[in-house]
Amino acid sequence: MAEKEGAIVNKGHDEGMKMAASLLQEFELPAGLLPLREVVEVGFVKATGYMWIVQKKKVEHEFKMISKLVSYDSEITGYISKKKIKKLKGVKAKELMLWPPVSEITVADPPTGKVNFKSLAGITKTFPVEAFAAGQ
Repeated sequence: MAEKEGAIVNKGHDEGMKMAASLLQEFELPAGLLPLREVVEVGFVKATGYMWIVQKKKVEHEFKMISKLVSYDSEITGYISKKKIKKLKGVKAKELMLWPPVSEITVADPPTGKVNFKSLAGITKTFPVEAFAAGQ
């Protein structure tokens, strides 16, 4: 695929997790935003900000502090930039009985301690950044 041209790719769980963690840190996003399991590959194109993550299977994770269940598909893609991931695909947050896809994640800038999640349906939810600290 053309969007993956010039990418840095890390294969395997340990290397993939290191790369995902360093991308979150580099772009000032919460360390626990992507609770991944059994990572197959992580890729990043520095020129465009395009990134992808492949895991062996879909993962559901509950962010206990905010009682929010989030589903991460086996393939997650998006464009990462400072305090933001846009055109996100493969992440859904449960709202009542629905699972609307999350299309954008933004950390407030200047820092307010808030993270905004925007869905394709136009729903925006805001949560405290602490809810997405590593290990939550």
